[in-house]
Amino acid sequence: QVMLVESGGGLVQPGGSLNLSCAASGFTFSSYRMSWYRQAPGKERELVARITSGGNTNYTDSVKGRFTISRDNDKGTVFLQMNSLKSEDTAVYYCHARKILPRREYWGQGTQVTVSS
Repeated sequence: QVMLVESGGGLVQPGGSLNLSCAASGFTFSSYRMSWYRQAPGKERELVARITSGGNTNYTDSVKGRFTISRDNDKGTVFLQMNSLKSEDTAVYYCHARKILPRREYWGQGTQVTVSS
């Protein structure tokens, strides 16, 4: 059974930090590209950061220099370290796993991040 379980969300003040985790099971984690998406109220889901199976990363412009994605293949976990948080980072954050051949993709249930004073 495939599972992606996010944790680490919560309420934080502007300028604060959070570290999200996504624990994967039921598939060969190291072979998958892992991503974090987010969806704010009334907005479409957007890509935040992604890391390939080889460790290459990319980020949406609005989080560059503030967020860092990483992965631990031994533990089957992907992380998103979020620093200097802003109110516009408020959203539900989702973990996503994707493999091209054969095509497979999975979503987690999401974790709420609220940045507010």
